[in-house]
Amino acid sequence: MPKLAYIVTGEPSGDILASRLMQSLRLQAPGVRFAGMGGETMAALGFESLFDISEISVMGFREVLPKLPLILKRLRQVVADIERRQPDVIVTVDSWGFASALLKRLRQKKVAIPKVCYVAPQVWAWKKGRARTAAKLLDRMMALWPHEPQLFEKYGLRCDFVGHPVIENTAHLTDDLAAFKRRHGIPPGGALLCVLPGSRSHEVEKLAPVFRKAVERLSERLPNLFAVIPSVAALAGEVRCAFAGMTTPHCVVEGQRERYNAFRASSFAIAASGTVTLELTACGTPHLIAYTFGAVTNFLADKLVTSKYANLINILADEFIIPEFTLARCRYELIYQKALELMQRPALAQEQVAQAQQRLALLKPAGMLPSEKAAAVVLEVMGGF
Repeated sequence: MPKLAYIVTGEPSGDILASRLMQSLRLQAPGVRFAGMGGETMAALGFESLFDISEISVMGFREVLPKLPLILKRLRQVVADIERRQPDVIVTVDSWGFASALLKRLRQKKVAIPKVCYVAPQVWAWKKGRARTAAKLLDRMMALWPHEPQLFEKYGLRCDFVGHPVIENTAHLTDDLAAFKRRHGIPPGGALLCVLPGSRSHEVEKLAPVFRKAVERLSERLPNLFAVIPSVAALAGEVRCAFAGMTTPHCVVEGQRERYNAFRASSFAIAASGTVTLELTACGTPHLIAYTFGAVTNFLADKLVTSKYANLINILADEFIIPEFTLARCRYELIYQKALELMQRPALAQEQVAQAQQRLALLKPAGMLPSEKAAAVVLEVMGGF
């Protein structure tokens, strides 16, 4: 019987990453089967998830607590499914909080199935002890950043730099942007602003009101402004409600293809912090990032996070290329002021893009695409095909 890869991811960015891995595995090992938990992008490839991952897609100390009973229930469900199916490999994709809890349960139950983590936890930013923990729980690690392997290999865990998927996600974008605008009723002239309040429900809850106020202030100075708001299907209704009645003309678009069209068509973007900054950079879209939790989590994050930067491009550059408005500085008036400055000074905005794209090039592995290299590692751990 063809080998079974059990893939576990708990958020939309991991869903996209895992879908690329699935495609590359199918090319390198035709007939490979998949099971586990994933999202809408994986579902489009025929993946049947145990449950909707939006149920457990949360971040932050206080934010997790209300969903903890459900998360624990889903954790037990995944463990039971793995024990029943006995896959040839378990691949956790991002979502280290859920993944580490799963791996600990499997270790307690002495489940002797090879385990691979795709997307190393960012131990260089906070919780350095996770590197030692990962070495006890995993057989292999796959890192998106070139400086990460050494952080895990010193504890005896083999770690491969496979490169960042944004390199290939945005490599062949050729859609007609005029047609994109017509599809969504976006005027052909004027400034188009991309607004990205996050891919998790609690992010939309916290960031959408801040972003909405910033956009409405911007439209007072830029009267022809139109806002396009990409969203994942599971959150689109919530996003529409959050921006309903906004005085600035706007539309909500769904799906990865339309998301990237929105990036390419926009002259500027206001985005939640995360992988989206790499996608925007790859699409040549100047932007700023913002992020906040509740008051308690903000306080704890300010004390525990050791990284100087929140933005991934800034981390690569070790300087502020992309403006950041995080925790207590996530205020609409600050976001509005910086966005207006960059939208009114296009040369400065394009200089940001040029510098960011230089750093993005560091995330490409030699010789193959990131998903191809990741698939090769998974197949090696499975013992071939």
